[in-house]
Amino acid sequence: MKREKESKNFLEKKETVKEIQANFEAAKSAVFVDYRKLTVAEASELRAKARAGGVKYKVYKNNLVKIALNKMGVTELDDRLTGTLAVAFSERDEIAAVKLIAGQDYKDKMAFKFGLLGKSVLDAAGVAALRDMPNKETLIARLCGLLQSGARGIAGVVQAVPRNLAVVVNARASA
Repeated sequence: MKREKESKNFLEKKETVKEIQANFEAAKSAVFVDYRKLTVAEASELRAKARAGGVKYKVYKNNLVKIALNKMGVTELDDRLTGTLAVAFSERDEIAAVKLIAGQDYKDKMAFKFGLLGKSVLDAAGVAALRDMPNKETLIARLCGLLQSGARGIAGVVQAVPRNLAVVVNARASA
């Protein structure tokens, strides 16, 4: 009976490791946060906002996260996986999880510890740099604005040549 219970527990942990690994592989970024100051109601609210924003917010046993990351070849985080940690996985946008947690509702309740951008490890400062980046739509809009202003400048120069030539010809004809 005890052996049967242990194997069931072992199988559940094995499935959890697979789930964690799948979440890391599907995510463009993952952020680890200390959630100690968060109430149960706030954690539920955060999960709902995360789902709506394309972010998965999960609390796993640190040892299971370590096993999943090691299977993926990420061993740099082994000594950092201690304490009360939650993971926010961002699948659609690299900064969505960071922006969600850095938002007004949670910024005083949660602390960024470290993160992953792909398989690159970020320290707390790297996560803060992600937090300060504009989202993808804003960057695309800025790039389009820059391209458009350059095109307007080129068009102005191209139009100026015939216009100036006409002014010179008109001035010569008047003289």
